[in-house]
Amino acid sequence: MRKIAIPTRGNCVDDHFGHCEYYTIYTLSDKDETVSKETLPSPQGCGCKSNIADTLQEMGITVMLAGNMGPGALNVLSSHGIEVIRGCSGNIDQVLDSFVKGKLEDSGESCHHHDEGGHHCHNH
Repeated sequence: MRKIAIPTRGNCVDDHFGHCEYYTIYTLSDKDETVSKETLPSPQGCGCKSNIADTLQEMGITVMLAGNMGPGALNVLSSHGIEVIRGCSGNIDQVLDSFVKGKLEDSGESCHHHDEGGHHCHNH
């Protein structure tokens, strides 16, 4: 069994991990079948300053499928034993399906801008 978290907004991967509406938590069997799907409310404020990494670790989550995130958030999650795959987008069920099939790779993109007029990160 393993657990995967996806920052979610309206059934899609939220591009901004720290500002998502909630996290969708998938529990997968040893055969990578979805055993359960639950939601975890997002803490208020910036993801890298909240205790969300502690919470996710306590829940047994080992992977986060995310859009973009800054190096601070990435380091906090990594130090809690959570592997982060960045560059995910679209419907969360499809993202999970791609992950299970081994089609996802970390984009290596991190986001260096905090709230510069929106929730989109652009690499210049």
